[in-house]
Amino acid sequence: MPAAPALISLRQVHKTFDSGLKALADVSLSVAGGEFVALLGPSGCGKSTVLRLAAGLDAASAGAVHAPALQSGRSGDSATAFVFQEPTLMPWASVFDNVWLPLRLQGRSRREAAPAVLAVLARVGLAEFANAWPAQLSGGMKMRASIARALVTRPRVLLMDEPFAALDDITRQALNADLLQWWQGDGAGSMAALFVTHSVAEAVFLSQRVLVMAARPGRIVAELGIAAPYPREAGFRHCPAFTEACRTLGAALADAHGAPEPG
Repeated sequence: MPAAPALISLRQVHKTFDSGLKALADVSLSVAGGEFVALLGPSGCGKSTVLRLAAGLDAASAGAVHAPALQSGRSGDSATAFVFQEPTLMPWASVFDNVWLPLRLQGRSRREAAPAVLAVLARVGLAEFANAWPAQLSGGMKMRASIARALVTRPRVLLMDEPFAALDDITRQALNADLLQWWQGDGAGSMAALFVTHSVAEAVFLSQRVLVMAARPGRIVAELGIAAPYPREAGFRHCPAFTEACRTLGAALADAHGAPEPG
């Protein structure tokens, strides 16, 4: 079968900020429809900058970036959805209204959007909290609501910037497993996911490919394929393949920390 076309593509991308900081140098990557790719690297290596370029929130200083824009298509579906490190929920709005927001911006009334909103809340385990306020939710529940807000538009591309970093390990592992179900539920043959993380174990559990970045300036220094099929159960974390992949990525991450700047 022919390979799926890339929905996200960066080719020889450089990014220098107005301050003179060289954030990225010669970064090339692609993510196809139905592919889950993780970006792993030390703080300050430019992972979030890559996501912002892919989302069209920033412009590259040089090179080519191709990805769907953060806007809605004629069908009401969204081209790209972005889940940030913090849930960024509106504290004055109910969970329902927070999830309704992107559909509201598309011009869909609360009544018209209700079936889609309630369906996605059920999928993320928040059906009973549609009328709750964000202040009444735990950290994990807030992130579930944030992901529901992204998924309700049925995006072609899902960008996630360390969404589980602030959560305890048990909650994080549960959300990792749930995220894969939600991603596959939206069609693992069509949605492209690019996920930023500091966690080696999280990258291995979620991804088909992991790209390791080094800093100053940010660049990709290693890539590892994760061959384990989906769905991935909790037991995958205890199998030899998982342990070996974590060992390999851990070594690559350590090398990235000490990688010299390119000449």
